[in-house]
Amino acid sequence: MLVLTRKPGEGVVIGDDITITIVEAKNGGVRIGIDAPRNVKIYRRELYNRIREENIDAASTWTIDDIEKVSETIIRRRNKK
Repeated sequence: MLVLTRKPGEGVVIGDDITITIVEAKNGGVRIGIDAPRNVKIYRRELYNRIREENIDAASTWTIDDIEKVSETIIRRRNKK
């Protein structure tokens, strides 16, 4: 992990197309601005972890029978068109 000290108005560049700028630092909190291409997904870590956990839980509850039923349903719907 790279640890840097930055002041408001200063920033960090990641790769060629992502810039993180310190907007404000006060009362123990830091506001940052992120400039990145639209196709780059940006999440707060706690939200990302929650999404990841929910995806793992959802995937682990499916059985092969469930997947086969869904596949059959998709095939039937495509054939009706």
